[in-house]
Amino acid sequence: MAALPEPKHATVHKIFDARARTADDEHRPHLGASIIGRKCERRLWLTFRWARAEKFPGRVLRLFERGQMEESRWWADLRRIGVQVHEFDPAGNQWRIAFAGGHGGGSMDAAVVGVPEAPKTWHVAEVKTHNAKSFADLEKKGVKASKPEHWAQMQVYMERTGMDRALYCATNKDTDDLYTERVEHDPVEAKRLIARAERIVNAPEPPLRISADPSWYECKLCHFAPLCHGNELPGVNCRTCAHSTPVVVDGADHGLWDCAAHGRQEIPVQWQRSGCDKHRYIPAFLEKVAQQCDVRGDDVVYRTPEGQEFVNGTAPGAMTSAEMLSVNDATRLAFAASCKVELAREGLDPKVVG
Repeated sequence: MAALPEPKHATVHKIFDARARTADDEHRPHLGASIIGRKCERRLWLTFRWARAEKFPGRVLRLFERGQMEESRWWADLRRIGVQVHEFDPAGNQWRIAFAGGHGGGSMDAAVVGVPEAPKTWHVAEVKTHNAKSFADLEKKGVKASKPEHWAQMQVYMERTGMDRALYCATNKDTDDLYTERVEHDPVEAKRLIARAERIVNAPEPPLRISADPSWYECKLCHFAPLCHGNELPGVNCRTCAHSTPVVVDGADHGLWDCAAHGRQEIPVQWQRSGCDKHRYIPAFLEKVAQQCDVRGDDVVYRTPEGQEFVNGTAPGAMTSAEMLSVNDATRLAFAASCKVELAREGLDPKVVG
């Protein structure tokens, strides 16, 4: 029998697959300035709480990289016309911006001076790429109306650096046309955005949904829809745990987390990613199937609308968070828990309930 031919475009598929396999897809430690302008506060909270990991296909990862590569082209072009481009802060480090007690942050692309429209004014410089449709909308409406998340990002950067102008540098990926816009600092809006970040960081439970309708276009396209509107459970890590609380310290350059279960006031980020056997889900994550009705020591007791109880914990018959995640369907939890209770009565207590 003749060997089957390689699938068409096998090289391309392998390149994309390799990028996806080797991608750094760990959660960001901070709430990014690049997303603080998004409409849905619940989405921002779920992002900050590491509720659901987002994995991108290789093609999209390559697209992200193209946006990063565009920065060096802009710097070269700006220097060619006499603009001074400072890619690093005075200490020689990447420009880092922190807010909300270090739980919010961002990496500024550069600071520039010598812009032809205002040669003596320092500007925050932000580089973005667009497809032709997005670029045309940007030219027609301006960055605030066309790309409000980008506008919000620059407002936070200006607020934190003390600069009162930003230079938005956009590239049309389809034609290589360029667009620049000088953006004025809006201190009222900048402070509102930072206060919004602090509110999200301090919220012990998820804010209201942007819509109660799962078919609403912003919800339907959202990465968190299976969790927010569906029955999926969040990942097991310190940020989805009821024991952990973000600590907001004014002026801090990184966010601190307190763990009531272990009595720690600073949980290292790598520990946050894996959690521990004391993990107990924030009860709001189970709102679709049951309500918290009791606490027994370190265990949390839930009751379904039908009156059935189940326990998130380590006592006989209880389910650890890892076991609950292995079920990964809120509507099946009560059934899985009842099965485990029966097994416990018979002297059996499996580590994983499927």
